Amino acid sequence: GTPISVIQPTTLRTKLLEPIYVVGARRFSRLKIRVTVRGGGPVSQCFAARQAIAKGLVAYNQKYSNEMEKAAIKNAFLEYDRVLLIADPRRAEAKKWGRHSARSRFTKSYR
Repeated sequence: GTPISVIQPTTLRTKLLEPIYVVGARRFSRLKIRVTVRGGGPVSQCFAARQAIAKGLVAYNQKYSNEMEKAAIKNAFLEYDRVLLIADPRRAEAKKWGRHSARSRFTKSYR
């Protein structure tokens, strides 16, 4: 893995640290976080790790803390950025047989 302090550019690093900034570093003081991401480019990997950290913190508080604290953290994440907890379901559509791509068709020619 790569430590957060090494991640370049700094804009990606700040995006990755957003869950910590939103709820405060004191909630992370007892936790060690290790996230593994595969596939995609550096930006999509950063956003996937960011979402994993936020979801992990909510799950941790649900298991080891009271319901009020978990709800407060979840609401803070949702108010700041909904993408922190809710994934984007859009995926690339599969290419169809006899076409250039998923939706395009060959041009009809009369000659």
